[in-house]
Amino acid sequence: MSKKFLFMLLFVMLNLVALCSPNKKEKGEKMNVLKTIDLPEPRYDSKVSVESAIKNRRSIRSYRDQALELDHVSQILWAAYGITKPMKTGPGYLRGGLRAAPSAGARYPLEIYLVCGNVEQLEAGIYKYDSRNHKLELLSSGDKMQDLAKAAYGQSHVKNAAANIFYSAIYERTTSKYGERGRDRYVCMDLGHSAENVYLQAHALNIGTCAVGAFSDQQAREVMQLPDEETSLYIMPLGYMK
Repeated sequence: MSKKFLFMLLFVMLNLVALCSPNKKEKGEKMNVLKTIDLPEPRYDSKVSVESAIKNRRSIRSYRDQALELDHVSQILWAAYGITKPMKTGPGYLRGGLRAAPSAGARYPLEIYLVCGNVEQLEAGIYKYDSRNHKLELLSSGDKMQDLAKAAYGQSHVKNAAANIFYSAIYERTTSKYGERGRDRYVCMDLGHSAENVYLQAHALNIGTCAVGAFSDQQAREVMQLPDEETSLYIMPLGYMK
């Protein structure tokens, strides 16, 4: 067998592998945005006190079969990671300003997605929350609720919710300053701060949620089509309480 033939065979095989490989985003590659949705302006006051929300908040796994209002989705996303103090100048890692949830060194390693199944004025699909501009970016059309539930080992509340918040993290934002302590501790602390905001804000809107950490990282990554630099962390279903 000639060297030329072997070279040609190797070339064909490498191209076949590339074609058959999963379509995942490379590090630093910007996700393809199909369209952008302006979210309603969040409210900064309500009739539900912080004390009442803390006292009555619970993990809810059963929801009404009812579409979420876009106003309510907007409010929860803002509470999770929205900008509360815009800063046009300052370090680049702020990316727009200080947020609703505290972060070690203001590094803000989290990325927040909305897996939408039944939300008024939104088509089903996967959206990324642009906290700097309080917008949603549609990344993928079609109902992915069942796919995400399969990744979460068939947990019914993930499938039956009206939508799911999905958290990932870019660890490098934090480890570049704090090293492995940032990975082992600070990013998890940041996640907890944001998730508790979701719990409290959701309760104030009569929306149930539940923190879900049990899922296949690889399957969730494939459903969400995460870039290589992002690590999946958390799922929080959303639905009106029965």
